[in-house]
Amino acid sequence: MWFEILPSYGIIVAAFIAPTVITYGINKLAYGKPFRRNLRYEFERLSYMRDERLTGNAYKVQGLEAIKP
Repeated sequence: MWFEILPSYGIIVAAFIAPTVITYGINKLAYGKPFRRNLRYEFERLSYMRDERLTGNAYKVQGLEAIKP
């Protein structure tokens, strides 16, 4: 019958959703924010963290005047 596919369907759906949920939880625990950029290189990660620390928002472009002495 048609309901015999439900267990297999549930396993496949769980396999596709699990990485997203696990990544969300790890980022929330480790960084305090649920979503982070996929920073593959050390320089990109350090630049991102510097921009966020100095200006409060790593994605909003701000010049040198935004840096507080």
